[in-house]
Amino acid sequence: MPKVLMYCTRSCPYCSRAEKLLKKKGVNIEKIDVSKNRQLWKDMEKLTKRNTVPQIFIDDFHVGGFDDLSALDMNGKLDKLLANN
Repeated sequence: MPKVLMYCTRSCPYCSRAEKLLKKKGVNIEKIDVSKNRQLWKDMEKLTKRNTVPQIFIDDFHVGGFDDLSALDMNGKLDKLLANN
């Protein structure tokens, strides 16, 4: 199983949706809550070039946010990505 990392906040509905989708796939998620730590948020922005949450990684591949994750799932690519790692 690949390592899945998600930058998130506690109050973000898209973070909750991403977590629900990944858990449905049987994936363990390492979450980094950036809501109360400005430095973690800056680190996330530097790494992803984005300033919204969630930001999701599967191993070293930057998936993006929930919309990106959902699009991968709808196209059948998420399962392949999770299986190839």
